[in-house]
Amino acid sequence: MCTYNGERYLRDQLASIAAQTRPPDELVVCDDRSTDATCEIVTGFSASASFPVRLHVNERNVGSTKNFERAIRLCEGDVIALSDQDDVWLPEKLRRIEGCLLRNAKVGLVFTDAEVVDEDLQPLGYSLWESIGFDNSQRRLVRTGRVLDVLLPGSTVAGATMAFRSGFKNLVLEIPTNLALIHDGWIALMIASVADVSFIEEPLIKYRQHARQQIGARQTDEAGVGVAGLDGIKEAMRRTTSYQEMIEIATQAHHRLTEQRDIYKSDDALSRLEDRLEHLRARSYLPEGKLSRVRFVIGELLSRRYHLYSNGFRSAVKDLFA
Repeated sequence: MCTYNGERYLRDQLASIAAQTRPPDELVVCDDRSTDATCEIVTGFSASASFPVRLHVNERNVGSTKNFERAIRLCEGDVIALSDQDDVWLPEKLRRIEGCLLRNAKVGLVFTDAEVVDEDLQPLGYSLWESIGFDNSQRRLVRTGRVLDVLLPGSTVAGATMAFRSGFKNLVLEIPTNLALIHDGWIALMIASVADVSFIEEPLIKYRQHARQQIGARQTDEAGVGVAGLDGIKEAMRRTTSYQEMIEIATQAHHRLTEQRDIYKSDDALSRLEDRLEHLRARSYLPEGKLSRVRFVIGELLSRRYHLYSNGFRSAVKDLFA
């Protein structure tokens, strides 16, 4: 767990961890120089907890990504479950995640859905997956092994719902701070490159929304689903996509996997990343001439890279006319 001036909601989160039907073997808390009563709350909780609680206070404020990095380094267990300071875990969260990992030794990371609630824990009427668009088609991709196609943008796996095997610590650390994704997106991307990823189609935390949180979940539309058909193409035409950000994420992931290829089996992931990078770089420098652009789009369609690495025909239409 990472904390920073979290006294308002911290007691609820700690109580929900203590109430797990499968208690944690340890709770590691990294505090990023809080100026409120956060550390006192953790210290008081440790006195009554049935499991060891270790509080580490940073010498200086390092930010959330580096704070999670330090917390992960300090963990000693076989499985690491990340926790924010302001959510509430449902009692079966750790037991369900542990069961998923025990059933399949190839699974390196598990994540769950979450019920989105307001600051008083009242339901807002939608789930985290509905908010970010993790729909049936994306779940199908994960089940069929195309998890990188879903995770590369870094917005599907919320750290608060995530747990992973500690054997991957050397792969995910250290966590880059110069990318357009935070710690959870990087961790999910790296582990998905070398191991299976599983998910539990059930909200196992209450994901609290409040004014002071760093990143929240916003509802995208009334149905919680994406835009389809002609409207989807119009939306894609209007949207500004930062190819450079995607290229930088894939490039750094490729570099890390290359460094660790003797430890983790990453050849398949490296090949897919190279193909994706070729597609993204080509889209970022589209030919100026109409005929050349048509040839490029047709070639990318025939190679199926639009469908594998972008939004299919929507992206092709965008490249033809944008």
